[in-house]
Amino acid sequence: MDLLRLATAGSVDDGKSTLIGRLLYDAKAILADQMEHVEEVSKRRGSAVPDLALLTDGLRAEREQGITIDVAYRYFATPTRKFILADTPGHVQYTRNMVTGASTADLAIVLVDARHGIVEQTRRHAFLAALLGIRHLVLAVNKMDLVGWKEAAFTAIDADFEAVAGRIGVEDVTAIPISALLGDNVVDRSRNTPWYDGPALLDHLEGVEVAAGVELDGARFPVQYVIRDPATDYRGYAGQVAGGVLRVGDAVSVLPGGRTTTVAGIDVFEGEIDAAPAGQSVTVRLADDVDVARGDLLAAGAPVVPTRELEAEICWMADAPLRVGGRYALKHTTSTVRAIVDGVTDRLDVATLKAIPGPAPELALNDIGHVRLRVSRELAVDPYAVNRATGAFILVDEASNETVGAGMVLAPAS
Repeated sequence: MDLLRLATAGSVDDGKSTLIGRLLYDAKAILADQMEHVEEVSKRRGSAVPDLALLTDGLRAEREQGITIDVAYRYFATPTRKFILADTPGHVQYTRNMVTGASTADLAIVLVDARHGIVEQTRRHAFLAALLGIRHLVLAVNKMDLVGWKEAAFTAIDADFEAVAGRIGVEDVTAIPISALLGDNVVDRSRNTPWYDGPALLDHLEGVEVAAGVELDGARFPVQYVIRDPATDYRGYAGQVAGGVLRVGDAVSVLPGGRTTTVAGIDVFEGEIDAAPAGQSVTVRLADDVDVARGDLLAAGAPVVPTRELEAEICWMADAPLRVGGRYALKHTTSTVRAIVDGVTDRLDVATLKAIPGPAPELALNDIGHVRLRVSRELAVDPYAVNRATGAFILVDEASNETVGAGMVLAPAS
């Protein structure tokens, strides 16, 4: 079975945690003791109906306030597919947590309250999903029972969101009218929506094709660790394939130095293999005795030009703003370098999804902007649109060691 990684998105109190709880409950993916605990807590609150949001809202502050603060991951499987679900916060204060949860997702479920329609946080999360390279969006129009299951309410929200999707460049959008609380159109089709002829949410998740559009042209292998055995003169380079398919016999460049050699062998726990696709952890042996260390990148196929200047979209995650001239640690794949902010070219207006022309002196918490960076040594990067693994990085405050920004490489600066 293949694996689908998905994340929820949308504004606060649109029902993201309840939807995941309902999905797990109706798909029979909840342990008995978990359900007993949820029912017990719900009864103490005076509710005869189990609060399924409690299955993902595990922090005490989340249960007291009735909102999601941190990212909660849940795992389940059906006969056709395995799933990893990330329940992300909707509150604007925790947008950075949403970025974390959606950074590895293949699909995002954008929830909208049928009573309120598209709001600013809906647009922000949809844009972030597109920025993070998520090609598949599901518009889940929730709480349809509170608007009398009116087709007109669903159609209007669908049209508004299609306009948003057009502006952010997402082509695959599937709209589904649901009630997460009651379970309508979540796992089974609902009789309350005779005017809707599409699939239930789980049916769509089982059938969506996420492999389409995956970059296979250039193999990328960030070196994480050098393995040596003096007794047998074994030397291998351990890591995870970050793009394409790495094969025995491939000519590879060792970047950023630029030395070239050939893949002599690929080892896994069970023995040798001929090829390793993206996502597989392996140990690579090279034909020549070249200098390779942690942080280097083995690249085959489409070329990579190492650079010390980057242009990137950055989502700022810290209370203290990003300022021009600021210095940070930049972590890219297995490499860590120092970076200086050369300039903020523009910022995003979330209300209009248009750029506010710059230059700007800083990025504030939850701002998204186009930033130019200089780094202390060359990095082998791909544009994020080509490869999400080698086109992404984080910025770290060197004093506090906190992650303060998430970046997506647009292109090496000219």
